[in-house]
Amino acid sequence: MPDDHPELAPVRRLDPAHLVALVNEHTDAGLTLLGPAPGGEVGAAFVRWPDGRDGVLTMGPGSSADVLRTTAEILATARAQGLPVPAYDLIAEVPDAVAIVQERLPGSPPARVDRAVVEAMVELNERFAGLLADRPDVEPPDLYLRHSGPGFCLHEPLARYDDRTRRLLAWIREVGVGDGARMTGDDLVHLDFNVGNVLVDGAGGISGIVDWDGIGRGDRRFGLVTLRFDVASRNGDPDTARWLDDVLDRTIEPETLRLYWAAMSLRMVDWMIRHYSAAEVDLMLDFARTRADY
Repeated sequence: MPDDHPELAPVRRLDPAHLVALVNEHTDAGLTLLGPAPGGEVGAAFVRWPDGRDGVLTMGPGSSADVLRTTAEILATARAQGLPVPAYDLIAEVPDAVAIVQERLPGSPPARVDRAVVEAMVELNERFAGLLADRPDVEPPDLYLRHSGPGFCLHEPLARYDDRTRRLLAWIREVGVGDGARMTGDDLVHLDFNVGNVLVDGAGGISGIVDWDGIGRGDRRFGLVTLRFDVASRNGDPDTARWLDDVLDRTIEPETLRLYWAAMSLRMVDWMIRHYSAAEVDLMLDFARTRADY
């Protein structure tokens, strides 16, 4: 992106040592940095509390502490239902960021994207149904089809990249017209439901779902579309991809699927433009076009 458009620059990555120092300076946490956590686009770090408990340090740029406290309450509700989600042990406002220290769940990210992991994720996603029926205060997520999001789902990179991305953006904005262009429902929605955000145990079962910065009340099936884009970005097993395509077609109405596909096309193509190579932009554009009807 051009230097005169700093708002379109890549999202800054976590500086673990600096953030630990800020947290310890502004709170009495007394954290020890153990090292960076694997994976993730923005980054996370493993830390240890003075009493020996391990935690995971992340940051929520652009998120208020109040929003993150609501997230912590929602996750506590999910935990009470037996879902493998982390507790938020600390939310700390520090200069230029909000730091989160959450429980370190057992397990590790899957070594590969296979049918077993994807099927387990689809089954687990069903358990999000109706979890926020008693939380009308939690807003449905904005899909950003008509305007840019806060650091992600930006329209400007697509508008400036080339004619193909401009055509995709025009379609996204057209999908976003009208009262029906929003998510509804009372489910818990993980807005970044991808393979990198689950942990598995030694037997391959899912032991944790992490990275809950993107959370909302709406339609859990949005997570299935997120997962499909993730499988495509990882060049996963074709049979698994076809199986997941069939799940989408069987469980999501065409107009709703079109809406969610537009939202994920925007998110992923924008992200690829700002963070990855031209070849990877091309691959994601080609995949977005498989269901974009223009």
